[in-house]
Amino acid sequence: MTYADDRKPARSRLRVGLATVLFVIYLAFVMWVTLSPTLDGIGVNSIADRVLNALHRVGVPDAFGYMELEFVANIGMFIPLGFLLGLALPGWGWWLALLILPAYSGAIEWTQGEFLGDRVSDIRDVVSNSIGAWIGTIMAAFIRAMVHARDRKVLARARWEAEHRGGGARSAQRGYRDPNATAVIDNYSHGADRTPTAPTRILPY
Repeated sequence: MTYADDRKPARSRLRVGLATVLFVIYLAFVMWVTLSPTLDGIGVNSIADRVLNALHRVGVPDAFGYMELEFVANIGMFIPLGFLLGLALPGWGWWLALLILPAYSGAIEWTQGEFLGDRVSDIRDVVSNSIGAWIGTIMAAFIRAMVHARDRKVLARARWEAEHRGGGARSAQRGYRDPNATAVIDNYSHGADRTPTAPTRILPY
């Protein structure tokens, strides 16, 4: 007999579709920020000044300046890209995000240096973007592993219940031990009449 958990849990089409749509939207936002001819129209400099002033007021050392803030911001900007791409890619290929996004960051820096005279190409941006992409991808891989493990447990429990529905009591009295069960405990009384009580079963999950 074939049971549902003989196969791997099915891939969620809703998760893949939603992650793909959000990835495309966020990718368009990143392209707008990184490939705009100038940052003046975006207001990045004024935002950075306000953020730095706020950080310095709460105790962040003055040595933490615009360059450090830009490095941290570049990490944060690519975390969602890594996370969403890690969810959207097939199960066997999520690790491709670890290569695709750093290459994408390098292409951005090359475009800025070759075609956008008002933008500055910096290898540190590739490093920070790559760190953010790797963090996001690893987060996605961890969540996918957790969901996959949960699905396998649900399917295994469904199989165990299907196998023991109806004939479970007879199997227990014969001393049957199901390989999928964590334990089967035959709880018999040892009184004079030696009347067995109902066996106690522990489900596999």
